[in-house]
Amino acid sequence: MQPYSLDLREKIISTYEAGNTSIRQVAERFQVSKTTVQSLLKRKQATGTLKPARATRGKASQLAGYETEIAQMVEQHQDYMLAEYCEYWQDKTGVRVSESTMCRFLQKQQLTIKKNISQHSSRRSGSAS
Repeated sequence: MQPYSLDLREKIISTYEAGNTSIRQVAERFQVSKTTVQSLLKRKQATGTLKPARATRGKASQLAGYETEIAQMVEQHQDYMLAEYCEYWQDKTGVRVSESTMCRFLQKQQLTIKKNISQHSSRRSGSAS
């Protein structure tokens, strides 16, 4: 979602600072949340500007830095499914990762997994005996 324009931010603050209105009323007038108005007031007080903060890239993957180990794991266990890769990784490192985390990491590393259902199902039925 894009940040609110600087023009809108300035209108919100100038309306509130003009007086005779509450944060709730300003929020209703400009169709933003009460928290947005409060955040803009805090930003102006703390930084002196209403410019939006720079966007961050987010949190790095738990698997970042383990590209070689993951590639070796996939090479050695090509018939594993995502859940099995996650279980293997937890046994090897003690770090539990979700299937979605493992899937995203494998996709970013372009390590595709070819599913062989007959091999997988025969492996399961063989382990159940």
